[in-house]
Amino acid sequence: MSEPVRDLSIRSASGKNTPVKITDVAAAAGVAPMTVSRVINTPDRVSPETTARVREAIDRLGYVPNLIAGGLSSRKSRMVAAIVPTIAHPMFASVVQSFSDSMRHAGYQVTLSICGYEDADDEALFRGLLGRRPDALLITGSGYSPAAWQMLIEARIPVVEIWDMSSRPIDMMIGFDHARVGAEVAAFLLGKGHDRFAVLTARDARALTRARGFVETVTKAGGTVVLDQQIPAPSTIAAGREGLRALLPSLDRRCALFCSSDLMAFGAVVEARVQGVRVPEHLAVCGFGNFELSAMNEPPITTVNLEGASTGRSAAAFLLRRLAGEGPREDDRMQVPFRIIERATT
Repeated sequence: MSEPVRDLSIRSASGKNTPVKITDVAAAAGVAPMTVSRVINTPDRVSPETTARVREAIDRLGYVPNLIAGGLSSRKSRMVAAIVPTIAHPMFASVVQSFSDSMRHAGYQVTLSICGYEDADDEALFRGLLGRRPDALLITGSGYSPAAWQMLIEARIPVVEIWDMSSRPIDMMIGFDHARVGAEVAAFLLGKGHDRFAVLTARDARALTRARGFVETVTKAGGTVVLDQQIPAPSTIAAGREGLRALLPSLDRRCALFCSSDLMAFGAVVEARVQGVRVPEHLAVCGFGNFELSAMNEPPITTVNLEGASTGRSAAAFLLRRLAGEGPREDDRMQVPFRIIERATT
């Protein structure tokens, strides 16, 4: 059965149904029409008490603001597009959530696009999004074709890139050095006395860069890499279990394993338990991302912590600053802090 259609009109003095207007909401809330407009478009500029009164009137009267017409008249859509490779992983889900919450509080709606990890037509992706006239963009990574990069430049809207650090940002950038993450994990495990290592990584550019930083560091220190296995992105628990089975023939001696995400590390620890491999005595395991299951697992999994939620909030702050009319600043590039959280698997 279809849902009933909500009546979005009010009955006038003549008895006819007419669409609810912003002036009707203003009269019902006892405020000026401009205040109603501000509650809808820039709620941060209105007191909580007034906002609550206006929202109550909007709900009671069934008022639906014409955001399209408002966007055309002001040349602003009050829509921001966010592009991430996946929301299956908590690290990207937390970024999207905090970013959307911050933008919505400022009166903007976020439209989400999932670009995946495979090599795709980035020109078509950006053309499709820019054709919807967003006021700003949040994009993940920095590896775009020259034509796509030029398209973003010529769009002349604020753009914030997250998750990478590039020498040629389009506009604003919030990220970290993936190779350095891998190198820091390698140094941590080398400091534990390990000389044999393995890597399980998803086959995406950022994960591969972390793996390369790890391998280069342990090799330079004289360590041996007994397994360097790549799987299609995104990484999964099942891939971690499969990778551990592939590592079994090399586990005649103590080994340290670096996984490109906590999901894969969790799968490896589960399979190690099934196979009777002692963790961490015989196999040390470190993940990436500090997902909740890492801390809740038994044993808790060592991981690399990134401030995902704060990245989303920072990205929103960058865009809102630019949307408010501020020009470029020296701090338009920000390094996201990371740290290794040592737990029972190392």
